[in-house]
Amino acid sequence: MEDNIVTIKDIAQALNVSVSTVSRALKDSPSISIERRKQIQTYAKQHRYQPNILASTLRSQRHARPQIIGVVVPQFTHHYFSRVLTGIEECCLASKYRIMVAQSDDSYEREKQIVEAFRLSQVKGIIISQAKDTTDYSHFEEAIKDNIPLVFYDRICTGLRTSRVVVDDYQGAFTATEHLIKTGCRNICHYSANMNLEISKNRFNGYKDALLKYGIPYRKEMVILCDNRNDAESITPKIMSTLYPDGFFATNDDTALGILYSVKRMGMRVPEDISICGFTNGTRAISCDPQLTTVEQRGVQVGEEAAKALIDQLEGRIPPGKYRNQIIKTKLIVRGTTRPITSDKPKE
Repeated sequence: MEDNIVTIKDIAQALNVSVSTVSRALKDSPSISIERRKQIQTYAKQHRYQPNILASTLRSQRHARPQIIGVVVPQFTHHYFSRVLTGIEECCLASKYRIMVAQSDDSYEREKQIVEAFRLSQVKGIIISQAKDTTDYSHFEEAIKDNIPLVFYDRICTGLRTSRVVVDDYQGAFTATEHLIKTGCRNICHYSANMNLEISKNRFNGYKDALLKYGIPYRKEMVILCDNRNDAESITPKIMSTLYPDGFFATNDDTALGILYSVKRMGMRVPEDISICGFTNGTRAISCDPQLTTVEQRGVQVGEEAAKALIDQLEGRIPPGKYRNQIIKTKLIVRGTTRPITSDKPKE
């Protein structure tokens, strides 16, 4: 026995007791007499008994119910949402929680089905960015009634009392528009997402306030509903021939790349003739020519903070009835689709 690993079974045979008695004695259970506990513990120590940690862990895992958090992303292929998902996963992997991920594909009906499925699966909580066309929030309300806490990121539901993590969309849009103005642009078009989204309102307000700060009249016809590359490629030639913009601020990088492709196909030079700024700073921003000036959203940090907010709520570090609203700062990344700054004042 000295040359081998001593097991609980070996100790039980040597002392003529049951395996369960040895197990309880090694755990110092009061159901075993003090004398017997001391005898077993002394024998185990003398023979250098080591508990099988792996077997113990596996046994506990078989009996432990997994702590699952549901995560809803609008699109897996969107760089920003994939970065948010990375942040959520990294935070959860460092804890006892695991994630179940689903894609709404920016569809209200699909989003509703996903939330219902999460409810039936009895997830501990849900982290979600709502679909573009979501205006009915009853599926969220049902989850809350079932004591399933929600944390919104990026596209938030302002009508519900929940924790939220967003980037500073207003300041990001203001800084982007201000940069275009400082590089000499006077006639700036804003391609926006649907205004029922809070992020769209904030980015529009940042764009508008930057114009007002520099004395450039706001014109509503310069704000166009367009938030994807295909639409941007389709409508930009008409916009160029009717509104004559010298700069574009797009609500995301894909839309900005649609503008870039379209104006180059029309024979215009970027940034000499047209300046373009996006919003995301995904991998596509550096895979175009020229590379895209854009607002960095810090998706990984958004995901981490959203996961932390939900876990803190689940574990009582955020008291019942209290919520965490967090704003992540953005950063303007200047590249080749905008000209160098010539002055702090707009060109006359």
